[in-house]
Amino acid sequence: MRLKDYDTRDGKRVWLSESEISRLLEHSDPNHAEMDIAFQLMARCGLRRQEVADVTAADLVSNDTGQIVRVWDGKGDKYREVPAPTELTQLALGLARDPDEPLVGVHSTTLYDWVQRARGRCRAESGDEGWRYVGPHDLRRSWGVRLLEAGVLPSVVMEWGGWDDWETFRNHYLAEFSPEALRRERGKVGWLAERTAQPGDSASNPGYSVVDTGRQNW
Repeated sequence: MRLKDYDTRDGKRVWLSESEISRLLEHSDPNHAEMDIAFQLMARCGLRRQEVADVTAADLVSNDTGQIVRVWDGKGDKYREVPAPTELTQLALGLARDPDEPLVGVHSTTLYDWVQRARGRCRAESGDEGWRYVGPHDLRRSWGVRLLEAGVLPSVVMEWGGWDDWETFRNHYLAEFSPEALRRERGKVGWLAERTAQPGDSASNPGYSVVDTGRQNW
């Protein structure tokens, strides 16, 4: 997890690692399919809260590029298409409801409450105070940066995320980085690199230390 102060208001921006995103998704209610869908739309598709509240089953379709979610009225009333993971599509289409009704069916403020509850469980489990700053937009923020680090073209990320202001996108996404990127860069520094303990190593040996980086594959 990476934290950074906002420029003009209280609170902090948060970038979550893949393992932390997975943990947050796991702490949504497993018996609440709508909550699971909402979290995936934010974390795996980068949708804003109001966009999540508006998505219907009919908006999840497959075209020549793969499975997508259609966002009809994004910010500025702009339409866009966003790649959707198979797990999300199967879960959403498995709900027995009118295809033209919202999948989640709650107000956008309820989505914030859901994230608050899940982050509270993560905070209690991990003891990491950083969780108290996590909000719905941090899932979108983490999604955008991770796409860039995966090698997706910036212009494509802007298209998927509904960003049309290049300067804002450059400052808040191209100029930022994920916890995984920090871990990779840290590994380039000899005295910060992770060391595997060898037989006979102990805390009493000069210069010996073990750093738990929490490395996760993604």
